[in-house]
Amino acid sequence: MTSDAATPAPSRHRLRRTLLVTLALVVVVGAIAAIADTVAASRGEHRLSTSLASAPGIAYRPEVTLGGFPFLTHASSGEFTGATITARGVPIAQGCSYPAAGPCFAELGATLGALRVPDGFDIGPTDTLHIDSVTAYSRLDSVNLGRMLGILDLTVNTPAGPDRVGGGGPQFGNLERTSGIVLTGSVALPPASAPPTGATPSPQRAPSASEYPGPRTRVSVTVEVSVRDGRLHLQATGFYTGPEKHVDAPELAGADKSALRAAVFARFTATLPLLPMPWDLPATGAHSSGSDILLTAGSGPRDLLPARF
Repeated sequence: MTSDAATPAPSRHRLRRTLLVTLALVVVVGAIAAIADTVAASRGEHRLSTSLASAPGIAYRPEVTLGGFPFLTHASSGEFTGATITARGVPIAQGCSYPAAGPCFAELGATLGALRVPDGFDIGPTDTLHIDSVTAYSRLDSVNLGRMLGILDLTVNTPAGPDRVGGGGPQFGNLERTSGIVLTGSVALPPASAPPTGATPSPQRAPSASEYPGPRTRVSVTVEVSVRDGRLHLQATGFYTGPEKHVDAPELAGADKSALRAAVFARFTATLPLLPMPWDLPATGAHSSGSDILLTAGSGPRDLLPARF
């Protein structure tokens, strides 16, 4: 006698197979949709990057990320939740003390709030970006800052504050400060307290060069950074003697060495020429970030053109 319980087995097998096939189709369709959305986003971001690269002074296509997922939905409506832009290797028109060491460059960046565009798939150079907010920066690394100060072996360090014992590790990210920033480098001492005149300064004439003939010293100085008339200002405030890696200069100690100390502070004190800023936004702040110095700017709602980045 055959049991009735055995008869539905083929049906259960067919049902299981149908469910597996359906699940596989859903996964495949989802993967295809995700790939299509990623490809469309890449093309849209590349188009905006190309439009930004048409701006004067932008030598390389910036890195661009448009916010909003799925991209196809946001691009169709022309509305994105935001965007980030990073342009590296932007030439600085003037300010390099030793041009023979190489030109000076800055990194420009901007974070846009919610934005609206005519065509989210094809943002052209003259298309208007209607944005809710923008924050921007111009970043100088230690190499380029050193070229502008005439201190070719310059290093920049942002020490952890007294309330952050052990700060500065990868888990803390880049530290930021407006004062107590440590600059270390070689500078000339009087009577040769400035780069030579009458000839184009060269790396061989820099105080950091082994063949430099005049008196010099290598020292670690603390500075504070600020904005003066839209320009980055560095003000030396003292010699660094804290726990971070630094260089002491015993030859500058003593009451009779005040003139030498003043000359050293003068070499680390400067108001730099105007740095390029995204969309020529006026700088409103300055701070260090790790081994870099940044000028920052911000604005509320406004209309921007990629070709004027």
